Amino acid sequence: MKYRIDTTYAWYGGENDSCLILVYLIQNIPFTFDELPEIAKYQSEILETADNGKKWTIEEMYRASMYLMAEECHPMVFDLELENPELLPVD
Repeated sequence: MKYRIDTTYAWYGGENDSCLILVYLIQNIPFTFDELPEIAKYQSEILETADNGKKWTIEEMYRASMYLMAEECHPMVFDLELENPELLPVD
């Protein structure tokens, strides 16, 4: 079975300390993210996507990552057959 990687813009953090991120998901489960620069807040496409999507908390991201580790399905740790490996983060 080949797994699919997706990315989307989202909000991350708590009530008072949110930041914009590019979240990486495998089969709709987040496994890592890149924090976006402050200038991203001025790009309407990014804001619209983040505002209309799920806001991720620190605990949710941690639990999702630990779940993927337990299932040996974390694409940055385990060798998986991926549909689109070019979407994996570089570093």
